[in-house]
Amino acid sequence: MITIGYQALNVALILSLYAAILYFAVGNKPSSKYIRNAHRATFAVLVLVTIASIALEYALFARDFRIEYVTSYSNRALSWFYTLAAFWAGQAGSLLFWCLLLTIYAAIVLAQNRRKNPDLLPYIMGVLQVAIFFFLYLLVFKTGPFARLPFTPEDGRGLNPLLQNPEMVFHPPALYVGFVGYTVPFAFAIAALITGRLENRWLSSIRRWALFSWLFLTIGNILGMQWAYVELGWGGYWAWDPVENSSLLPWLTGTAFLHSIIVQERKGVLKGWTIALVVITFALTIFGTFVTRSGMIASVHAFGVSDLGPLFLGFLALILIVSTILLNVRAPLLKGRQEISAWTARESGFLLNNLLFSALAIGVLVGVLTPALSELFTGQPRTVGEEWFNSISTPIGMAIFLLIGICTALSWGKTSAKKLLKNLLIPAAVSVAAAALLMLAGVRGFAPLLSLAIAAFAISAVIQNTLRAVRAHASKNGLVALFSHIWQHKRHYGAAMVHLGVLCFFIGIVGSAFIVEQTVTLQKSTTIDIGDYELTFNGLSRTQATDRIIDAAHFTVLKNGVPIGAITSEKLLFENFQPATDVGIRSTLKQDIYVILADYDLTADIATVTVLINPLVLWIWLGGVIMVLGTLLAIAPASKGRSDRR
Repeated sequence: MITIGYQALNVALILSLYAAILYFAVGNKPSSKYIRNAHRATFAVLVLVTIASIALEYALFARDFRIEYVTSYSNRALSWFYTLAAFWAGQAGSLLFWCLLLTIYAAIVLAQNRRKNPDLLPYIMGVLQVAIFFFLYLLVFKTGPFARLPFTPEDGRGLNPLLQNPEMVFHPPALYVGFVGYTVPFAFAIAALITGRLENRWLSSIRRWALFSWLFLTIGNILGMQWAYVELGWGGYWAWDPVENSSLLPWLTGTAFLHSIIVQERKGVLKGWTIALVVITFALTIFGTFVTRSGMIASVHAFGVSDLGPLFLGFLALILIVSTILLNVRAPLLKGRQEISAWTARESGFLLNNLLFSALAIGVLVGVLTPALSELFTGQPRTVGEEWFNSISTPIGMAIFLLIGICTALSWGKTSAKKLLKNLLIPAAVSVAAAALLMLAGVRGFAPLLSLAIAAFAISAVIQNTLRAVRAHASKNGLVALFSHIWQHKRHYGAAMVHLGVLCFFIGIVGSAFIVEQTVTLQKSTTIDIGDYELTFNGLSRTQATDRIIDAAHFTVLKNGVPIGAITSEKLLFENFQPATDVGIRSTLKQDIYVILADYDLTADIATVTVLINPLVLWIWLGGVIMVLGTLLAIAPASKGRSDRR
């Protein structure tokens, strides 16, 4: 299997280069026999990369420790579930997985667009094959997943315990699916620029690809946040780590891109802005892989120092240079059919939305690059901490969430002052009432109060707008017709759900302003009082598992003197790795009780623990679920004969 996998990658490398050359050389003759040969090569590359992927997965399950990758990321005690995940746990395997996704997407695009976009297809496929060739080159010449060891060890090192978590089985693949997915809109954009076919046809072909990529990037980021929250044992879910930020950046610009698509389809404006956003989003996915693989930027999530950084940097430069040249050449064709007529138009709100998302992305990017750039120019790395990121994200974030509510009150073209005030009256009243109730409940702090008031305003505005649309239809038709109406306008109602999910997510983030924390050393049967709760320490226990020792601290939780449950916080001890923490969490819509076992003495039955009361964290995960459901509704196939451009 080692030889089969290695040779499959070598042949795939040659065929991808062959296909890319043919696509660009005779792209203006889509019916040429050479284009048909390139299509065959595309499917052949898919088959070969699939064979290589199966070979690596087989080697992992067969415990073939002749292979360096298998030895590094698995051992005989590893369960099948995490053995499967070892495929993308290391650098070589993750790049092979990336390449596999690319070849699958290329085959799907080819099957979808042979008749739909025959003039664009050769250049679309050419761009995809260039990307495939780049990753195959890395796999063949720089970081081969089938590299052999000079000897065969008895057992492997095993998978890092921090990765042995269900979220980490699904978090990296979800991110990769989203990251790689943005290659398709980028390929369409480059093809449209090359051919000069810059009408809305290319946009309609990639709307679902953009939503699909955004969906999985959202899922990946949320799963990563949850993993950090339950596994790393520091009490939070987002540390503004460079690798976290590298997955946030394309999400921000990808969100702006989705809004820009709507405006271009509806009003024929922002053409150049739309293409620029898709180019930047794809470039940021490559930047993210550069961050994790260059060793240039320190991160707990990075793969470490390697020689891949310059190659990714060169590929990123190629993307930006070619895209900039094409944008300049086609600038006259990128002028819109009309200009934005008024600042009270919905398209103005969307433009402001794009500018805010772009400003936030620039701020985060500056923070990521500051240590490396300061070291390059001054010789001393300047550390940028959470304070920097919070200082830029807080005001921009509040403006974005406020704009969500305002945009629901705006009409396309222009909104009269009377209509705008009428649409905003109830949301404004709800916002003021919410702020007053929060103050009466004891909530203090200008920024948290303002943030929650903005959330109340935007949520009520979205709900009001949705109810008006539903009520207008429900008053004339039955329940079945109402559901039919929602399905026929699923883009509109799906977007409303996504915005509600984003606002729930926002509420959860605001909760971090009210965290209560206490660190104490407890003897058995003693109690810690924190917030409305009492935690009684019931002692320590030790359990021997197959590949680890589990030391656990057990607590009974009381609220107002009444027992409401139990919490167990654990420390996991491994032979080949540093100890890991498995925190104890009890969640409600109001707050989480979060217990970290920091230190302990089994003999004396004494434990030092850090206990946090984390308000509203469950709203983050709830908001994520709503966002996913709303996107699935919006991405569903359109009803035949019906327009869904509401």
